[in-house]
Amino acid sequence: MTEIVSNQYLIDSLKLGRARSLELFNSLDDEQIIGPRLGIVNPLLWEVGHVAWFYEQFILRMLYGERPLLNNGDDLYDSIAVIHGIRWDLPLLDRRRCLQYMQDVEDRLAERLPGNANDQASEQDSFIYQFAAFHEDMHTEAYTYTRQTLEYPKPDLAVAADFDAVRLDGGPLPGDVEIPGGTFRLGSDGTEPFLFDNEKWSHVQTVYPFQIARAPVTNAEFAAFVADDGYQRRDLWRDVGWGWKMEAEAEHPIYWVADGQNNWKLRDFDQLIDLPPHKPVIHVNWYEAHAFCKWAGRRLPTELEWEVAAAGEPDGNGGIAPTKRRYPWGDAPETDSRANLDARGLGTADVGAYPEGDSAWGCRQMLGNVWEWTSSQFDPYPGFKADAYQEYSEPVFGTRKVLRGGAWATRGRMVTNMYRNYFTHERRDVFGGFRTCAEQDWENMGLPKR
Repeated sequence: MTEIVSNQYLIDSLKLGRARSLELFNSLDDEQIIGPRLGIVNPLLWEVGHVAWFYEQFILRMLYGERPLLNNGDDLYDSIAVIHGIRWDLPLLDRRRCLQYMQDVEDRLAERLPGNANDQASEQDSFIYQFAAFHEDMHTEAYTYTRQTLEYPKPDLAVAADFDAVRLDGGPLPGDVEIPGGTFRLGSDGTEPFLFDNEKWSHVQTVYPFQIARAPVTNAEFAAFVADDGYQRRDLWRDVGWGWKMEAEAEHPIYWVADGQNNWKLRDFDQLIDLPPHKPVIHVNWYEAHAFCKWAGRRLPTELEWEVAAAGEPDGNGGIAPTKRRYPWGDAPETDSRANLDARGLGTADVGAYPEGDSAWGCRQMLGNVWEWTSSQFDPYPGFKADAYQEYSEPVFGTRKVLRGGAWATRGRMVTNMYRNYFTHERRDVFGGFRTCAEQDWENMGLPKR
């Protein structure tokens, strides 16, 4: 059940997403909003048009039967029907007309809500308006990592103007926390104000005792792996991962640049900076994360273990309590002292930063900073049923790996301990990093090896 909210809340949600889109889009010139033809990005001019079309298609047209605002909108902006490779060749709306289309859709969405601004919206509107706004949030994160991919300038966002950059400092945070065995309800139970279809429904899982890192893997830690020939040692890589590495000619994380003096630089949007040692390694894919774990004698957590570490609580008797938290720190919404979200800091923070956001077990930055790869395949939970946008989860089950926790550019209003992101194994353009677990001696514990 989606929490029923006011019409004004829904209008404000739309405006919040749209303001971020415009900040990221309007600061680029006409050549940049088309960009080069690459398999991992969209032309931004197409992408912002697609977001406007999505609102129109799934709310105004499908839900309320309105006529389309564009005669050829489906032929231009339907991401299911319009294959990726031709999006550069389409007769897209130019910048001015695209911005006008976005505004026309936004105006119609506000007009469509019945009653006054302070009236309660229907449950149907409360869900679909928020879902469409979160869809825009996902794309604004994609606009941000597209700017990194294409070496565009770092975005200039209003939210960062008053941010205290000292919050990004904090140094390293080594060590593990120990989490006991027990049972845990993985997924959402319906008490959250909003949830996505792939979070439904919570179901009891057995948790075996495990140790998980207090913080994500840092650049310094990953640099040691690179220095120890981690990208040359075939024994550290799975067959398909080695195949990817050879084809991509990967020798280190994609945005690292050797300075010729045995040090690394990092390309941060259009600037080269010294590699910050205590910030989490970012823009690494699942294969790279897995190879590091093999080298370090560690492993990636399952998504069950990740959620227990983020949302679980000790029961006071050496086990796991039946309660769980919406966020690592509790049920109160995120703030700029708890998590590195919303692009407030315009980049990652040291892994020791944000102690106010620790989980009950002492894990830090379970939300924000970097998305964290898990070992788990993206599969449906028992009883799964697709929501109105049926293509959101169901078509890609079994083909992706799960990432948890959100990144520095993720909108804080969208992500919780139960949120499941997913990408194919080779994606390293996204804001992905990872934390590790200690290897378990399953046989001596009397448990089947996983």
